[in-house]
Amino acid sequence: MSKEKLVLLKEADITNNCPECFNQDMKITFKQKHKYGKLYDRTTNEVTHTIKCNKCESIIYPVNWTDDIERIFNYYQKMVKPEKASIRFTSLFYILVISLLVILGAVIYLWQSGIIQF
Repeated sequence: MSKEKLVLLKEADITNNCPECFNQDMKITFKQKHKYGKLYDRTTNEVTHTIKCNKCESIIYPVNWTDDIERIFNYYQKMVKPEKASIRFTSLFYILVISLLVILGAVIYLWQSGIIQF
């Protein structure tokens, strides 16, 4: 089973009015999803965002966004540069592949030498 982790890409304080409490202290956060397994580590294209008010601790969903919040969101979204989607294999994967190749080579060598027969 692979584990999923959200890696922080960008976090910024914004001074727009909160639609809930009308305070001007909010934070916008962009995170990218990474998956970690025993044989590989994978970076996905999925980028999530949240806008949270620091005073009332409420998350501001896109339904409640004002035009100002939407403009600020579009600005910061253009600034975020996510990592490319990629897959990196762990050392366990390479150990298993090399072990399999060594065993396969040994079996073929022994079969060619006539020591084992199928």
